[in-house]
Amino acid sequence: MLRLHILLLGALAISHVEGLAPTLPLQNTSMRWSHHGSPTPVLKSLGSVRETLTSPRYHPKPRSSLRMSENADALSKDLDVDGKISSWSRLVSALPKLKYSGPIDDLDSKILSTALPTMLNLMVVPLVNAVDTFYVGQLADPLALAAQSAANQCFFTIYFLAAFLPTITAPLVAEAIGKEDWDTAKQRVCESLFLSNILGGTFSLVLIAFPKAVLRMVLPPTLTDAAAGAATGSMGVLDYAVPYLRWRSLGMIPALFSATGFAAYRGLLNTVTPLKVSLVTNLLNLVLDPLCIFGLGKIGIAAPGGSLLRKIWSGLGASGAAAATSISELTSSLIYLRLLIRRKLIQWSKLFKPPSIASLLPLIQGGLAMLLRQATLNVAFVSAARRAQVLDPSGVSGAAYGITMQIYSLGVVAHLGIQGTAAALVPSSRAMGGDEAARDVADRIFAWGSILGLILASVQWFALPVITPWFSPLEEVQRAVKGPAAISSFIHLVNGLVFAGEGVMLGLSSFRDLALITMLGVGVMVSCLASPLGKTLNGVLISLAAFNLVQGLAVTLHHVRVSPLRRRGFKLFKKR
Repeated sequence: MLRLHILLLGALAISHVEGLAPTLPLQNTSMRWSHHGSPTPVLKSLGSVRETLTSPRYHPKPRSSLRMSENADALSKDLDVDGKISSWSRLVSALPKLKYSGPIDDLDSKILSTALPTMLNLMVVPLVNAVDTFYVGQLADPLALAAQSAANQCFFTIYFLAAFLPTITAPLVAEAIGKEDWDTAKQRVCESLFLSNILGGTFSLVLIAFPKAVLRMVLPPTLTDAAAGAATGSMGVLDYAVPYLRWRSLGMIPALFSATGFAAYRGLLNTVTPLKVSLVTNLLNLVLDPLCIFGLGKIGIAAPGGSLLRKIWSGLGASGAAAATSISELTSSLIYLRLLIRRKLIQWSKLFKPPSIASLLPLIQGGLAMLLRQATLNVAFVSAARRAQVLDPSGVSGAAYGITMQIYSLGVVAHLGIQGTAAALVPSSRAMGGDEAARDVADRIFAWGSILGLILASVQWFALPVITPWFSPLEEVQRAVKGPAAISSFIHLVNGLVFAGEGVMLGLSSFRDLALITMLGVGVMVSCLASPLGKTLNGVLISLAAFNLVQGLAVTLHHVRVSPLRRRGFKLFKKR
């Protein structure tokens, strides 16, 4: 009876708070927490509560800690009454409702229809990069592969210092469109493009003017000097890497422009159009790769006059892969420009006009935290790449590390599809349906991310004996790849949680917390690299695994206990 009185008094209090006369019949209400943190009445009749409590099935046995019954717990779906909903059982209950026949669950359909095109879109890029590595590998020079790995690491280290803009743009556009505020969506896209042009132009100039200084982040002087100063007078890693990086830097602004266009369409929850753009431009890259690397002379076309044209006609060597990539990225940026104009998400007057500080505030607030996060990630991955290059002056370890990361990245982009889906669907669902809708989406994305990690780990493990020889005909390089590539396959098991959690945090604009979690993981990784683990290539990959393990545990804990989507629980009865 004591419980009945407490619940009846609580129901009457709710009715007074909402301005309802206690003598009026209550509608079907239960209780839900809104995203502002205040209790909101949702329908459930007081009579049904009375029936539940007086039902013959409701006979609690004496125990040290009293709990509500299943029916009473259904009264407050959003409340973690006994403190356990937010843990393991909560995520297990979010597993996809897969069926052998019949229509797929609506929530799963929504997630998969967004995630699969995103994955395919992102998957095209590393597949083409893998083809780049294949063609460079046909030069049968491990120094060329090592130079390609080092130059790409330097390019993306600089690129990601500006790539936080597209990362932030997607959830901001999704939130604005969820509220049907198209003017704000247009403003966010134009601001991101303006800043991308400024930052991209600055970084391109740095890479073109000072390539050696940038490359020394990855290639230590002792290694490059030793390789370049060999008695045979052969080219060193730096000699290959400098022209490669210069050609690659020409694609900096187009790459940022394309990334912003892709982010805008992801905010529109349209992932099919970016997939079409990616397929077209990367097909162009595939065609240009052999032509730029080996030259048109290989197919019997006479070279034109002029030393520069003659050099290009005869092939650029390893640098040709970078030239082909830059041309395809320029094509992609022009296509996105036309598409955004047609969708009226670009206004020319705003595109070339510096935005005000007030309008930039959302980008600046999230941008500083994301810039800190990316700078921290750059420290970790540059340290890993540098460690791999130092291990072996012959370039075999550097080549093996580059091939391993190329194989590993094929799975990472699938995880990035999950991350991008969470970053778009969580803010959109929250804008339209509140915290409960966003929580359902986020929990289910965590489940799909875990399933994807298991699939990718299995596929990579069993495919390694087949795909490893594709990247280099040199047996010593193939042997060096086996161990690190096997370790990287197991990292995908944790990546399912990592990328799902990061995507949810991006969608919730929890940029500061994400930066702090990243710093924690990077601290663990750098510590491992500084230990005896960093003296072998397998140890470098184990350090990467430690980073991802810490990230996975941290983002999962943040989701269930810290984030705005956690279940705010309380206990009705204390222990006696």
